[in-house]
Amino acid sequence: MAKLRGLVLVGLLGAVLFTASPAQAEPVRPVAVTVTVAHAGAAPVLAQTQAPGPVLDPAQTDKANTEKTKNKLVAGLVAVVLLGIVIWGRRIRSKKAKKA
Repeated sequence: MAKLRGLVLVGLLGAVLFTASPAQAEPVRPVAVTVTVAHAGAAPVLAQTQAPGPVLDPAQTDKANTEKTKNKLVAGLVAVVLLGIVIWGRRIRSKKAKKA
């Protein structure tokens, strides 16, 4: 019975860990710095330009994160159900073995 409790505890802990959402963090955008010279005698002037790359829509990102979390939740529930079936089957088999 102790093994059963341990397996159920591990299954529930795994489900919780896989479905936990990461902390909401602000994305870091790298900024490229270029040096331009106005004329020969002047000191260099620093200008900031945005790095080339795709611009992500926050609404689409949030929707994708929601779908991913939902998929992980479904997979976790399926894993817990399958673990329960395996434990139940082993328990029935061990009872039959004790009777025989």
